Amino acid sequence: MPGPSHGSPRDARPTLEAVAARAGVSRATVSRVVNGGAGVRKPLVEQVRKAVEELGYVPNHAARTLVTRRNGAVAVIIDEPESRIFSDPFFYRQLRGISRELALYDSQLVLLLVEGSGDFDRVSRYLAGGHVDGVLAFSLHTDDELPAIIRRFRVPTVYGGRPGPPDASREAAVPYVDCDNRGGAAEAVRHLVSLGRRRIAHIAGPRDQTSALDRIDGYRDALPDGAPELLADGDFTVGGGARAMAELLDRRPAPDAVFAANDLMASGALRVLRERGLDVPGDVALVGFDDMASIATATDPPLTTVRQDVEGMGRLMVRMLMRLLDDGAGARGGEQEPVITPTELVRRDSA
Repeated sequence: MPGPSHGSPRDARPTLEAVAARAGVSRATVSRVVNGGAGVRKPLVEQVRKAVEELGYVPNHAARTLVTRRNGAVAVIIDEPESRIFSDPFFYRQLRGISRELALYDSQLVLLLVEGSGDFDRVSRYLAGGHVDGVLAFSLHTDDELPAIIRRFRVPTVYGGRPGPPDASREAAVPYVDCDNRGGAAEAVRHLVSLGRRRIAHIAGPRDQTSALDRIDGYRDALPDGAPELLADGDFTVGGGARAMAELLDRRPAPDAVFAANDLMASGALRVLRERGLDVPGDVALVGFDDMASIATATDPPLTTVRQDVEGMGRLMVRMLMRLLDDGAGARGGEQEPVITPTELVRRDSA
């Protein structure tokens, strides 16, 4: 005769009662600890966590949602084409910071990409369905529909970067994390001035993004009398930086220094300078922005650039959102002041 069945691994899944017995506490105490509730003394919390680890207990997500009224998921919405998100190290570093911080809160990252106007309907439906506890949104453009969608569904949200119009009048009420774009840009240009450069050009980012506009303002702060023909528009890509650099070199007289609004555009500018037979920094000094190690230290010569803590900013966004959720501030956001992180000029051989 066959022996008695011991059940499948699914049948042997540890229960809340088993954790309570192993920890020597009540089932209610285990539930409070597992679901993040307050009112449990620290020694008991440690006992429960040890029992959870020893037994390999995994909370039932549906039951946990009923208790906490949380989904354990956060939507990260990026208003950029997929091709740019997966080719620009800025997005990788920000997403890495967000993902690592969310893991500390046992929350999942749900990535939503917006490549065209049709995607806004899809995002609206998803947010309306209540699938996530909150939103982290970045790389927004001034004509973006996302802020209005988020307000309509009253989803707690933290923005990466200073929101622009139509939210400009509501800035004080919108929680966001940004770096000191204006101050960092001004420091970069003042550095070029200190090197004796006199025709300092700027390759700007897209003018429908506040980071690009703030960096233009920083350039003008340092060079209030700068010639208009020394400013060329780029698009935060290598190709955009190359096109803008070629345009600047075709103007006369050509610049003897360039501040590019990000490292990708600086690398594109460097390629064109070398193709034209110009020495960097001998003929043209070059400074970027971001300090993406995969770019800044790989160029020849290594790139002088403005460092911003992209991964740290992603972590700050998560912490700010979790405070909103804990405080019940919802989509109002008034309880959270914007956070502006410092920048630092990193000097290498290009300037």
